[in-house]
Amino acid sequence: MAMVMFSAMVVLLLLGFPMMVPLLVGAFIGVVELFGSIDKTEFMIQQMLGGIRPSSLIAVPMFILAADIMTRGQSAGRLIDMVMAFIGHIRGGLAVSTASACALFGAVSGSTQATVVAVGTPLRPRMLKGGYNDSFVLALIVNSSDIAFLIPPSIGMIIYGVVAKASIPELFIAGLGPGLLILFMFSAYSMIYAKLNNVPTEPSASWGERMSAVRQAIWPLGFPLLIIGGIFFGIFSPTEAAAVSVAYALILETVVFRSMHIKDLYQIALSTGMVTAVVFILVGAGAAFAWVLSFAQIPQQMLGALGITEMSEIGVLFTIAIAFFIGCMFVDPIVVILILVPIFAPVVDAKGIDPILVGTLITLQAAIGSATPPFGCDIFTAVAVFKRPYLEVIRGTPPFVIMLLSVSVLLIFFPQVALFLRDIAFAK
Repeated sequence: MAMVMFSAMVVLLLLGFPMMVPLLVGAFIGVVELFGSIDKTEFMIQQMLGGIRPSSLIAVPMFILAADIMTRGQSAGRLIDMVMAFIGHIRGGLAVSTASACALFGAVSGSTQATVVAVGTPLRPRMLKGGYNDSFVLALIVNSSDIAFLIPPSIGMIIYGVVAKASIPELFIAGLGPGLLILFMFSAYSMIYAKLNNVPTEPSASWGERMSAVRQAIWPLGFPLLIIGGIFFGIFSPTEAAAVSVAYALILETVVFRSMHIKDLYQIALSTGMVTAVVFILVGAGAAFAWVLSFAQIPQQMLGALGITEMSEIGVLFTIAIAFFIGCMFVDPIVVILILVPIFAPVVDAKGIDPILVGTLITLQAAIGSATPPFGCDIFTAVAVFKRPYLEVIRGTPPFVIMLLSVSVLLIFFPQVALFLRDIAFAK
């Protein structure tokens, strides 16, 4: 049965069908094979509806809507200007500012692809004018967007939390450590690159200009304070934080900045609705497919063949990291999370591994894979937005991928990189 399911899915993918179609067809074949009747597909429909029922998923469309509002308004630009005012003048400062802006916007949007567009569009021309090679610029933007998958609010972490039944607030806090570590490594590499390639520095901003930039960015800086601070201090849940972020974005862009009108919200809501529909269809299809796999005990068979049950905790974590890294190189990270998390969940439970550590590691691999050839989704976002050839976009990625993978290894051997802040926040 497993061979028939996976063969059909591969054929449909090669024929160019959207990922939701292979997932649904795979689940349908599984149900027919298991129960011997097409009438039993009602079970599949029940699982699809159950997959999108968790209340935590309400946060996903609201975070997407908040990111859409801020991307079309002035928030992203003001955050970028503030970072540039303070570190734009140091050697490699423009590149460091780009990576930092990705981290800040990640704390606003939670989306890697939104970060590529919002940060890359204004800063890429500026970096090219500043003397940076385009392949380095494109690789920096694409890979720095990975930080957005780790810095809360992370849509990937919300999906993992729902599938694995893990605490989403704990996942949000755990993502901060690896995210900041990646930012530090990218910044150090950017400074070394600028020195070796003799990239000229930017003019230094005066303290008056810096204070002006800070004043301009005070309102957008309220986003991470609201989301992270509110969850950290237990003021509201992630779902409530999402609702607050939408209200805050609306007030900011329509009343404070006056960068958009109420009539613009129709197009923004339409865009959000289309993205949300795709995400929820994938979640529902993934839930049905995961149920078929679990009912047929395919995960146990696959993991038994790998001998994962005899592995140490570190061996299990390495296996999970490799599986998710490879999967996300070819398929959308949300789909990989939906398919693979139920497969590895029994082993994680049996070994007593902290699900928050596993979730952080999986989210990091999903982020790395989404920016890694051959089919990382952020690569194709950059190709479409910047209108550059595929090979040029990926040419500068190897050093960044190596740094990201090194953070994965650190996370496996030193879990406190992720769990230190979680343990402080939740007193475990």
